[in-house]
Parts: sequence; structure tokens; C-alpha cells
Amino acid sequence: MRKNKVPKFDALMRPSVEALKRLGGSASIDELVPEIVRLLGLSDEVANVPHGTTSRTELEYRAGWARTYLRKAGLIENSERGVWALTPKGAKAANIDGRQIARDVAKSERATANESNAPIAEDPEATPPWEDRLIAVLQAMDPVAFERLCQRVLRESGFIEVEVTKRGGDGGLDGFGTIRIAGLISFNVLFQSKRYKGNIGPDVVRDFRGAMVGRSDKGMIISTGGFTLEARREATRDGAPPIDLIDGRLLAAKLKELKLGVRTNLVEHVEVSVEWFQEI
Repeated sequence: MRKNKVPKFDALMRPSVEALKRLGGSASIDELVPEIVRLLGLSDEVANVPHGTTSRTELEYRAGWARTYLRKAGLIENSERGVWALTPKGAKAANIDGRQIARDVAKSERATANESNAPIAEDPEATPPWEDRLIAVLQAMDPVAFERLCQRVLRESGFIEVEVTKRGGDGGLDGFGTIRIAGLISFNVLFQSKRYKGNIGPDVVRDFRGAMVGRSDKGMIISTGGFTLEARREATRDGAPPIDLIDGRLLAAKLKELKLGVRTNLVEHVEVSVEWFQEI
């Protein structure tokens, strides 16, 4: 029943634009979704409803659809780094009617499909996106193998002296590494790897921070699942050592970027210009 309380994707278009305006015109998804929660006054219980067995919440999934329609309507745009921003049209938009935008975009796509005899894209729920398929593979890995994968990801990302350790009394710490910035400044980072389905709560973050005391001022939790809003707030709580939270989506993107177990196949797209032939 909690899922029924999550706003539909068309009802999330207006708050998505308003959230971007409040955040200065651009934002990452990790900034955008919490701002939508604040705007709509959603409870943590509703905001954290999981989307099936994926690492996303239902709110994140529906907000993703809202951004897709807003982008197709020319109101927002996104960069390769995952930052969403208002277009000049979006910045000037005073009234956002999500239902009308959904109808207009659907009508435009049907017209385009009819002209090119191409099928309209299927619902991504029917064919899980590659991120969800990859996360399912990660969640099925042996725990020790997943720790080795995290070690490899950190090394490929620029960490040095990365070690996996399972000593008794480590309080859940799985390993440590050193990140060197600009070849001059080094930081020791403790990490914890969690093959997890669903969202991790704030207790895990607090326990991990407790295990960090006296060992490092920087920590990282790498998970195949997600993190609740309370966990994200706890990770950046004022007066406490910050902890970076790497959820399943971010881990999947990093594996794709590093080409670790993920290949990108480029498909040639050929367009025929009818106008060119007509003008001969």
C-alpha cells in the first residue's frame, strides 16, 4: 500500500523543475531527489519504498521517468557526468502541467514512429536496463569475490596500497586504501563492501563510523543496493567524519566507465534523407 502513496511520474515533473530552480539551476540525482522529498513533504517511509528488487526506490524510478519526459519536452538537459540542468525554456517555465507534457511527448513519439515505421520504445520495466541486470549479477557473487571486485575498482580508480582485511573486531571494516590527489596529498580511506538487496539504513552508517574512530577520517561504503534518506543524512551529518556512499547505480556506472566486466557495443545508425533524393 505504501507504493500507492508515491507520486506518479507526471506529478513529479513540476517539483523536479522547482527543485532544480531551488538548487541553482542544476543538480545531481543525489541532490535532486531529496529536494523533491522536501518540496512535497514526503515521509521517509514513502520516500524509501523500494522499486522491485532493484537498488532504486520507487520515488527515484518515477522521478527518472519525470526527467525523461521533461528532457524530451526541452525543459531540462543532462550531461555525461549525470548532472541535470534547466534549459532556458525550463528556467522561464512558470506552470508545469505534467499530464499535458506526458500527452504531448507521447503524441510526438507516435508521430515519429509512424513516419519512420519504427516501433515505439518498450517500457523499461518489461526489459530491465543494463544497470539492473549488472546489479543482479553483483548481488549473486560470492562475498569474498565481491570484496576483491571492490578492491579492483578502487585500484583502477587511482587508489594505492588497497588491502582487503577480515580481522576479528574490525567492526565491519572490509579493507583500506590510500588515495593520492595531484600526486602530492594522500588520504587513508577505510571501506566496507555490502552485497545488499534493498536499501541500507542509518544504523549501518553509524556502526561503520564507530569502527573508523582512531583509524581514519574518511570512509566509504560500497553497496549493490541503495541507501535510505536517513542513511544519506547520517553519512554527511555535521560534526561527524563524512562517509561516501556508493550505491548500486553508481557502482554500475563506475564498472562501465572502467570497462570491468561491462562492454559497450556501438551500433551503426543509418538515416536516409528523403529530401536529398527529391532534390536531385
